[in-house]
Amino acid sequence: MHTRKCFRLVLLLLVCLLIPGLGKASEATTHQALHQTWDELLTKHVSRDGKVDYQGFIDDEGQLQAYLHTLAQNAPDETTWPAAEVKAYWINIYNAATINLIVQYYEVDRMNEIRIKTLKGYRSPWDTKEVRVGKKWYSLNEIERQILGQHFRDPRVHFALVCAAAASPTLLNEAYTATGLEKQLDDQVRYFLADHSRNQLAHERIQVSSLFSWYAAEFGEGESLIAFLNRYAPIRIEPTAQVDFLPFDWSLNAQQPAMLTQAMR
Repeated sequence: MHTRKCFRLVLLLLVCLLIPGLGKASEATTHQALHQTWDELLTKHVSRDGKVDYQGFIDDEGQLQAYLHTLAQNAPDETTWPAAEVKAYWINIYNAATINLIVQYYEVDRMNEIRIKTLKGYRSPWDTKEVRVGKKWYSLNEIERQILGQHFRDPRVHFALVCAAAASPTLLNEAYTATGLEKQLDDQVRYFLADHSRNQLAHERIQVSSLFSWYAAEFGEGESLIAFLNRYAPIRIEPTAQVDFLPFDWSLNAQQPAMLTQAMR
């Protein structure tokens, strides 16, 4: 009996040595499974054009909270997780936390009118540490500007993150995954630039989202900005084109706009 157990152990070790990708595949599957609930919620409550059924999320609040709890218990480990897996994790938790804020403060007309009560008074939803990852708490701004912005230095991320506004990039109706991340990000930029309600592009003059002004340090200005745009824009923009910024519409990106209430706690 003892000999048989030893044989099985040796056989298992040989399999692991001979198939080095086995462990990695299992790990990748585990990481992707973290976002399965979020993927199902997005498919169910977000239209293809990014409009959100917030009442649907309210009805499924238990699943949303369970997903955020799962992510909180499974903080990304940059020493063992692939970079794309870490990036997808932070994008997903940012968007889920944003949806959760609207759920908690429903009915609101605009996310930027939410004020959250803290020990230091009322603060904006982007500056309040509402997102738990492991033993730490983060604000949405910390996730966007420090973790994603400074660490990954990928301006495409701004088209994946949503601030629940009509003028913000659309919420993708599927979870971001490491395997599909590059295509998902590229598609988000192209979709955003092709949307005439968010950007109006011509060869010699462009009117673009205020997002490009807010994050000019990442997108650049003038010819540098236009060089970035030309990588994804549906038309070619002249390097010397005039650049103007459109007003930002903060109204809720809801399928059916909510009624305005004062959102405080």
